[in-house]
Amino acid sequence: MKILIVDDEDMIREVIKEYSEDAGYQTDEAENGKIALKKINKNTYDLLILDIMMPEMDGFTVLKNIPKEKMIPTIVLSARGEEYDKLNGFDLGIDDYLTKPFSPKELIARIKAVLNRTQKNLPTLYRYKTLEVNFSAHTLKIDDKIINITPKEFEILTYLIENKDIAISREQLLSKLWGYDFFGDDRTVDTHIKMLRSNLGIYRNLIETVRGVGYKFSDGEK
Repeated sequence: MKILIVDDEDMIREVIKEYSEDAGYQTDEAENGKIALKKINKNTYDLLILDIMMPEMDGFTVLKNIPKEKMIPTIVLSARGEEYDKLNGFDLGIDDYLTKPFSPKELIARIKAVLNRTQKNLPTLYRYKTLEVNFSAHTLKIDDKIINITPKEFEILTYLIENKDIAISREQLLSKLWGYDFFGDDRTVDTHIKMLRSNLGIYRNLIETVRGVGYKFSDGEK
């Protein structure tokens, strides 16, 4: 698996590179957001480790400009630890947020956790009528048109499809998809489900609300 490390500090990139490669991952580097976007558009990565405060282009702008078909699981690594910055990151679809200074060993543990959540043994495609979810390409299509959704919305959709016809609690979704150190509450899940349903359009009712529990994906097919 290949990780793109994006940080304007040479020393931090070197530390992350060393620990990541010791853990068995391949790495690539970018010193600012503009270079990162060029590399993302040209190459394929399994994980993005992204700083926020960088010259040329900040991390949030990078997230906003990644093409939907190139969605990458993302860990933000930043000196900015304010709640606003964390919420902004999660709203943009990141998978984890770690503040500097950080423990390299903890970062590796979070890398493994994110990759375990996002690398699923799913069929390549899920199809229902004119709805198509491509798990390997990370794309959602309706009537052969790509629907733009955030990486986190895609992760939620994937998890619900993987557990089709099973009621999943908000707490389960938080634990599985946001991780052990998420600081928010279950309203975060409801907000993302609302956005996902909106993007699903005529297929919004495939995600059912299970009163008192959470949500389930059901297409009526076994």
